[in-house]
This record gives sequence, structure tokens and C-alpha cells, in this order.
Amino acid sequence: MPLHQDESKAELLDLGELPTARTYEEERTHRKQELAAAFRIFAPYGYDEGIAGHITARNPEFTDHFWVNPYAVHFSRIRVSDLLLLDGNGKIVEGKLRTSKAAFSIHAPIHQARPDVVAVAHAHTLHGRAWSSLGKKLDPTIQEACAFYNDHGVFDQYRGLVLKRDEGEQIAATLGGGKAAILRHHGLITTGSSVEEAAWWFIAMDRCCQMQLMAEAAGTARIMTHEEASLAHRQFGNSNIARHNAEVSGTKLRIHSARPRRGVETVRHATEMTPPVGLRRAAGERQPDP
Repeated sequence: MPLHQDESKAELLDLGELPTARTYEEERTHRKQELAAAFRIFAPYGYDEGIAGHITARNPEFTDHFWVNPYAVHFSRIRVSDLLLLDGNGKIVEGKLRTSKAAFSIHAPIHQARPDVVAVAHAHTLHGRAWSSLGKKLDPTIQEACAFYNDHGVFDQYRGLVLKRDEGEQIAATLGGGKAAILRHHGLITTGSSVEEAAWWFIAMDRCCQMQLMAEAAGTARIMTHEEASLAHRQFGNSNIARHNAEVSGTKLRIHSARPRRGVETVRHATEMTPPVGLRRAAGERQPDP
């Protein structure tokens, strides 16, 4: 049977649905803990670079509010108590540290335009930025890259630091209903219906940029057919597999937590938590504080 006829029946991995919180309080706590853990996972991947980069998580009750990392705090040191809650105007509602104007200008319009989006991730990574300089989408050359097939865009502008909301609105328009965008000369941005999902899509997309750069340096990569890419998109691009992948993505964090990285401790001492779930499992025995 041709692939396009069988695509709707494509077999997926037998992965159970991960548990979700029910009350506002439970979901708020869950998102904040996952957000703090996501930063700790990003650090050993090398996604930290000075003051750049931010991940946000929508407040489940006041949906025009979102949590974000504070300005100039290293990813490996972020705890739940460090997170800032911003309202729809960029005012700090909770938190003692300062925020980044660029973080608000980029993330707020996306959260506003996409009520389905819980989290948005953006960082200045090596391979993501290298690929962004080409100003083109990722090709479906590898099955994992098909997670982004017809599901990402290219923001083909550059006006320096994103400090004005209208540019963030243009980035949101480029995203449309997709899961990611490549910002020309800037880097990558991903979204998700959970913090775990947005974080995993970012990790996966940066790797896909690396793989395509390597493939193109070696020769001419074979482009998958639409039928092949569509099938792989359904199998590798769904929310559930992203959350499961995020569950195990902290292996590198556990390895690195035993030694300092570039002079900065990888895991900051934090309060012991209840048995970890989601991204928190990746942070090892000591978890981001409540």
C-alpha cells in the first residue's frame, strides 16, 4: 500500500499518556518546577551564553501572565524561587529580580496569539545560529527532522535585539500554528503545550540543524518524499513523544552534575522535593525548590 494511503494509520510507539495536574495550584506548581528544571537541562547542552536565552511558561489561571527566568542568572543556577511572573504588560507581579525586555517582547506576543501554547523556548545555540544564517527551513533529510516538516517557519528579518512588541508579533505571525521558527541571524524558537514539549522541541531542532549542516558539508543529502516526511512527522512530531523524550533528556545533566562546567556549578543546591516527574527527574536527587 502506498505510504500516503497508510499515513493516517501510521503506527506510533506504545507510549502511555503522562500524568497531568488538575487544579490550578497543582498545574501552576508543576509548570514552575518543570521550567526551572528545563533551564538546568539546557545548561549542560551548552544553550547558555551570557545573558541570552529564555523559556517561559503560561500561568494556568491568569492566562495573560507567564513565568520567565530572571535577567543574568546562569541557567544552571535557576530555581523555582528565582522565576518571575510577568503580566500582559510586562510588569513583574511576583519575583525580586529584574527581567529582560527582549524576553517579554518575544514571548508575550506568542503567548497572546497562541492560546494553545503553554511554553516558549528560545536560546542562542551554536548550531541553531549557524543554520539561521542561511535563512531557510530545515529539510526532511532525517526522520527526526520531520518533526518540523511543514511545522516551522523562517522569520526573514533582522533588526538587532528584539526590544519592540511589534517585532515579537511578527515572529508570532511567522510561527502561525507551527511548533517552531528559525530567526534569521539570531537562532531558534520553539513552542509546546507543556514546558517539557517546548524544551524537547528546542533540543531536537538544534540537533537537526547540526545534522543538516554536517550532511551538507559532506555532500548532497537526499530529501525525503512528501509521503515519507509526512509519515515521519506523525510519528516523531507529536506532543506525547516529545514529553517522553524530555523525560530522559537529563542524562547529560546527571553526568555533568558531578563536576563544575566552565567554572559554574551545574546544579545549584535546592530543597528536597517529592519524587520527581517530568523534566524534574532529569535534575537528579536534588530538585528545584517549591
